[in-house]
Amino acid sequence: QLHLRESGGGLVHPGGSLRLSCAATEGIFNVIARRWYRQAPGKQRTLIATLTSDGLTDYAPSVRGRFAISRDAAKNMMYLEMNDLKPEDTALYYCNYHRRGPDLWGQGTQVTVSS
Repeated sequence: QLHLRESGGGLVHPGGSLRLSCAATEGIFNVIARRWYRQAPGKQRTLIATLTSDGLTDYAPSVRGRFAISRDAAKNMMYLEMNDLKPEDTALYYCNYHRRGPDLWGQGTQVTVSS
């Protein structure tokens, strides 16, 4: 059965960096875009990074210039490089495959930015 699993979250000081990974248990077809979302306590889940099948990227203003989405299709992986982390980046981070068919979601990985 196809699953996504995020990893790489943790506790980091302000200004620090983390790299999130999203592993798929098998190849995923008909992908339109790979995405990262996050959900802070008491807030809605929001889209923060997109990588289309054509290689185009887009970022939420709050993370643009600090975060970078990438993929390794051969390994069924996607990544989110996060730099200059701020306390407001604290959230549960989810990877998502937007495709022709049902979207796929991981279970989330917690990122906490605190001194």
